[in-house]
Amino acid sequence: MAPFLFWAGQSLVAHGLFLFLAKSDFESFFHRALLIAAGILLWPFLRVSNVRNMADLRLAPNPRWGGDVVAGILLSAIPLLCCGALLITLDIYSLRHSFAWARFGKMLAASITVPFIEETFFRGIILGVLLRTGRQYVSIFATSAIFSVIHFLKAPEQTSIIVTWASGLNSITHSFGQFGDRTILASALATLFLIGWILADARLLTRSLWLPIGLHAGWIFGSGTFNRLAHREMLALPWIGKNLLVGIVPLGLAGLTWVIMRAWLKYGRAFKV
Repeated sequence: MAPFLFWAGQSLVAHGLFLFLAKSDFESFFHRALLIAAGILLWPFLRVSNVRNMADLRLAPNPRWGGDVVAGILLSAIPLLCCGALLITLDIYSLRHSFAWARFGKMLAASITVPFIEETFFRGIILGVLLRTGRQYVSIFATSAIFSVIHFLKAPEQTSIIVTWASGLNSITHSFGQFGDRTILASALATLFLIGWILADARLLTRSLWLPIGLHAGWIFGSGTFNRLAHREMLALPWIGKNLLVGIVPLGLAGLTWVIMRAWLKYGRAFKV
C-alpha cells in the first residue's frame, strides 16, 4: 500500500495540490500505510473477538474525563520539561536561537491526534480484547511489548530512494536494524515498554482511556516542545538519547510520573482539576 500512497502523493504535488507532501519521504507514507491497514483490519478483528460494546473491553463512561485529561498532561509533561531545564543547565542541551513556529504547530496537532488514535488502538482495543482471557498482567505485558516494538521499529530515512512495489517490504526489513545496537535497544525499548505499562495501568485504574490519552499527549507535547526550544550538544547514551523519551534518565522520569499518577488517583482525583 505504501508505494501506491507515495505515488498518489507525488501526483497530487505535480498538479499543484497538497504541496506539503513534497517534503514527505517514502518512510512517512510507509507509516501512514501501517495506520490505514490497522484501521481496515480493526472491524473484522472486533467481530472475531465478539466485541459488541465498551463493556466487552472493560471500559466504562467517565464523568471526570476532562480532569483526567488535564491531570495526565501535567503529570507527564512537567517532569519532562523540568528534566529538560536541568539538561540545559548541565550543557547537554542548549537553547536554540530561533523557534520554528510552523513545526510547533505540527507537533501540537500530533499531541492532540496521536494519543486518541494510539490509545484507542493499544489500550482500548488490543488490551481490552486480551483482558477477556482473564490474565491481567500477561495482557498488560503483551500490549506494552507490542506498543514498544512498533514504536521502536523505524527504518532509516532515505531507505528507499527509488520507490518500487517492493519498497514497503524493504522498509520492514530495515526497521529491524536498530535491534543490533544493544545500547539503543536498552535505552529506548525499555523506556517505551515502561510507558506502555503506565498507560495500561492508568486505563485499568480508571476503566477509561482519558487519563492515558492525557499522559500520552503530555509526553508528546513535552518532548516535542523541548526539541524545538533546545538542541543536543552531546549524546550521553545510555543516560540520554536522541530525545527526552530515550535513555535511563527518561526511564526514571517515567517511573516518577507513575508514582505521582497513582498518588493522584488515590488522594487527589476527588478534587476537580
